[in-house]
Amino acid sequence: MLKTHRNSTNVKQDTEFPRSAHNQYPCQIFSLPDIVEKLSLFEIIWQTRQRVKRILKRRYYFLCKFLADWKNSLSSGAKEAAAIAPPPLQPGDSVRVKSWLEIRQTLNNWHQLNGCSFMEEMWPYCGTRQRVLKRVEKFLDERDYRVKKCKGIVILDGVMCQGTKDFGACDRSCFFFWREEWLEKMND
Repeated sequence: MLKTHRNSTNVKQDTEFPRSAHNQYPCQIFSLPDIVEKLSLFEIIWQTRQRVKRILKRRYYFLCKFLADWKNSLSSGAKEAAAIAPPPLQPGDSVRVKSWLEIRQTLNNWHQLNGCSFMEEMWPYCGTRQRVLKRVEKFLDERDYRVKKCKGIVILDGVMCQGTKDFGACDRSCFFFWREEWLEKMND
């Protein structure tokens, strides 16, 4: 059963989300469904179209990379031995984001490395010099509202998502997650 406060915030009370001792959400992310405005029919259709377009594009990339990898595996012999991993990046480290071609070689058919996606919106940063803001060891997964652990991921100072080509601008300014394999430490 859904109950609603009669106050100015109009926060829904249901048992899906955890509450603090004062009956409030522990994080704003839990209250996002309560603050959104209803979309028009046109906006719903447009967003659905964009979502389907993005899915089809990812499947196309998957198929192209799968076929290219398959072709390369037939023509080349055994793969090279893995290189020794450098020490982990730390906050304040100066790094060069590797080129798109270098990064692409690390990605699977879904444009991911160890589950971390490399988005089109990250391409402009390829080849640039950046500074590590912090290591990511835990993050809130908004799909199931659970804190997850991860390794080998950093965020770069001032490098944020401003929205996607498919869905348009977004004002949340989320930091991109960068795999350490996509970055090269620079000596200052």
